[in-house]
Amino acid sequence: MSASSDCQLKKSLWQQLREDIASVFERDPAARTTFEVLTTYPGVHALIFHRISHRLWKRNWRYAARFLSFLGRLLSNVDIHPGATIGERFFIDHGAGVVIGETAVVGNDVTLYHGVTLGGTSWKKGKRHPTLSDGVMVGAGAKILGNITVGKHSRVGANSVVVENVPESCTVVGIPGKVVKLREAGELNPYGIDLDHHLIPDPVGKAISCLLSRIDILEAKLDRRSAEERYADCEVSNDVCEKDCPGGKVIREKEAVGS
Repeated sequence: MSASSDCQLKKSLWQQLREDIASVFERDPAARTTFEVLTTYPGVHALIFHRISHRLWKRNWRYAARFLSFLGRLLSNVDIHPGATIGERFFIDHGAGVVIGETAVVGNDVTLYHGVTLGGTSWKKGKRHPTLSDGVMVGAGAKILGNITVGKHSRVGANSVVVENVPESCTVVGIPGKVVKLREAGELNPYGIDLDHHLIPDPVGKAISCLLSRIDILEAKLDRRSAEERYADCEVSNDVCEKDCPGGKVIREKEAVGS
């Protein structure tokens, strides 16, 4: 059993759920009341079902855990395997289409948006799903696949596909995901959480912009040189034409007579 899982089971279910609900108000400005969150947030519903089913899973009540997880998926459209280890204050915004595999490990204060997959890349037993460290934010539609680790406070851009480890405090975008910059935390909200998931650089666009700028510079340099300047260093020679071109000898004789 992992240290994170041990910490979960030491807390009462009620303590965990209170923290989960409180985290919604920290990360979603649309949340108004606890009653509203409890009754209308599918991400919270999925997490409640998971907190219970995970406890059953750890006590080897495997079928009961899987069946409860199945009911949670029917209600919330979020599929979290009861074997997955989920840290404190976990928040799934909107919820729809999120999939978290059996051996996935999610740290504390992690935020996922809709359509995220924490999936495996092997049929073998053992750890085959990703680990998200504390404070990670994953944008909508992103896929994180395999037994890899996303470092603390890193961000994964929307629709990215991540198949390699990600260092701490990085932004990852693209297919396959690439680290586009090391960064400090973005603008934190009053609760100390970075929600600037829309601040994603465009490395391809930047490369094209640099190429266009370079072309403009080269064209400007060429335009500043006249034709005479361009060919000033060339030495004119008619030897090749006189020897090899048809009629070259005749032309040379005529030039000699004229002189």
